[in-house]
Amino acid sequence: MNPLLKDFNTAPFSKIANSDYKPAIKEAIQIAKKEIDVIVENDEEPTFENTTVALDFTGEKLNRITSIFFNLNSAETNDEIQKIAQEISPWLSEFRNDITLNDVLFKRVKTVFDKKESLALTSEQEMLLEKQYKGFARNGANLNESDKAALRKIDTELSKLSLKFGENVLAETNAYEMHLTDEKDLSGLPESAKEAAKQLANEKEKDGWIFTLDYPSYIPFLTYADNRTLRKELAIAAGKKGFQENEFNNEKIVLKIVGLRHKRANLLGYTSHAHFVLEERMAETPKKVIDFSNELLEKAKPAAENEFKNLENYAKKLDGIEQLQKWDGAYYSEKLKKEIFDLDQEILKPYFKLENVIDGVFEIANRLFDLQFEEIFNVDKYHEDVKTYHVTDADGNFISLFYADFHPRKGKRNGAWMTSYKSQQIKNGINERPHVSIVCNFTKPTITKPSLLTFNEVTTLFHEFGHALHGMLANTTYNSLSGTSVSWDFVELPSQVLENWCYEKEALELFAKHYKTGEVIPMEYVKKIKESASFHEGMQTLRQLSFGLLDMKWHSENPSEITSVKTFENDVFAGTKLYPDVPENAMSTAFSHIFQGGYSAGYYSYKWAEVLDADAFEYFLEEGIFDKKVATKFKENVLSKGGTEKPMTLYKRFRGKEPKPDALLKRAGLL
Repeated sequence: MNPLLKDFNTAPFSKIANSDYKPAIKEAIQIAKKEIDVIVENDEEPTFENTTVALDFTGEKLNRITSIFFNLNSAETNDEIQKIAQEISPWLSEFRNDITLNDVLFKRVKTVFDKKESLALTSEQEMLLEKQYKGFARNGANLNESDKAALRKIDTELSKLSLKFGENVLAETNAYEMHLTDEKDLSGLPESAKEAAKQLANEKEKDGWIFTLDYPSYIPFLTYADNRTLRKELAIAAGKKGFQENEFNNEKIVLKIVGLRHKRANLLGYTSHAHFVLEERMAETPKKVIDFSNELLEKAKPAAENEFKNLENYAKKLDGIEQLQKWDGAYYSEKLKKEIFDLDQEILKPYFKLENVIDGVFEIANRLFDLQFEEIFNVDKYHEDVKTYHVTDADGNFISLFYADFHPRKGKRNGAWMTSYKSQQIKNGINERPHVSIVCNFTKPTITKPSLLTFNEVTTLFHEFGHALHGMLANTTYNSLSGTSVSWDFVELPSQVLENWCYEKEALELFAKHYKTGEVIPMEYVKKIKESASFHEGMQTLRQLSFGLLDMKWHSENPSEITSVKTFENDVFAGTKLYPDVPENAMSTAFSHIFQGGYSAGYYSYKWAEVLDADAFEYFLEEGIFDKKVATKFKENVLSKGGTEKPMTLYKRFRGKEPKPDALLKRAGLL
């Protein structure tokens, strides 16, 4: 029997063949349709239980199978899996439309929704009902038949296009390598970067060193390599992803995606895709997002321009560079940072052995939220690199299964993310606990050294682990409101707030120990890490805001007049530009967050969440970073509550007041 169709608790990775996915998904769609039929064909008057709750529990098997499939399509993909993804994505959007455009089902949902005032529902039940009703209305349930058909067509096309977009970016990333055979070209690079490049060349049976567009290879080269010509080559290669005259060009795909999203929003009665998306976010309207971004921009821009000018002068003084280019930024920033703070990222790395950082983040979770992590070896995995943990609370109760996958490989997309293989919910009186996973791309161990993380990688691990805690500590009745199922501009709060512990002496002392001597990181380093945290914060803020504003511009206006991705970008970036433009590069053609990853009209949420996280962490600083009272309030009002109430209600219950940007501006040194 197909292993995906059997009842399983943990994902049966080793038993699954690629050929199992299509039949299993086909069958699971049929099972889900039958579950929907039971609700639709019920003769009884629609009630909260027989309609709203029943609907929330449908499609469980399908959700579990597709979560396995799409997680692997990101973390362990190959040509065959990508091909299957192209085939099944239209089936799934068709199935989603079958539900949201089912008149009889919608009538039942609407009947319950219309009498909600008389039902004496809890706030969670009310949220479920509202979310469900809006799920129908926002997906065309109120449309006439021909508009419904048009909507189905758009959704099918969009699901294919975003997959294709991602495949093209991955193909471009994998296609490029910089093969060096002259050791002079490695001047400036730390030993660890050279060793990793050597190992990669050996794996490919080549002499010398190979650098790629994978972040652990790309970032150190751009940061440390003295050879400006090679930095330029690598930077331009990265910026050309999806923007070359080849089969992986994404320009037409970008224009098609924004066009279809706009058309879809109009069909549903919204001015633009951004108006549609933001209705369900804390920010509510494009105007609010643009005002918020411009308010920060006003504070950050003078600082950014000043920082950039200083950097230009520094590069000119050091190497006679007349015009600072994008491939110079990281290189001279690192040198200047080292000079000002006398802090070398390479000196820090020996204190951040991956295993120690993992133990550290576990210990912090234990002190804040009473969680214990035990590595286990009896759970099926999709790759030997994956680690698995059994998570319990102070009383030994099972809380979650946790998967962690840390290193780059060919079938894995760049970046870092958190995902889930099983949602938490309370069903038939049983609290079903979640299976949560984080996926990263950290420097691999080499023959002579363990995996030693850059400080940036340390904060990335804490960030993803913050998302994981949001998933693990979920404690809601309904799976569609559980864990990270919150509005998109609230979802980054748990992840970003946890990064703050990386800068605190009390926390660093727990895990930042030299991998050879066991010596705790010297406190002058900690002081410098803290002082340097706001280094070039103006430029960083400007960069983030420019991405958010680009996203809003793509999605808050009618894109039908746009013919050139590049021209459009240049216009948008005019107000935030520091470096000269690189004609052969474009941002949007590899902007996976908004064209593949669900952040469309939502990229601003990183900055939005930074305001929340700085404000939230200030509370911890006032009481102590391991203060149980504050941690418990955060756990009970944010981490465990999922999307059961409005985010601002939850936040104010934790913090006692609405967040203000002052804490962020203070932390960033912009006030």
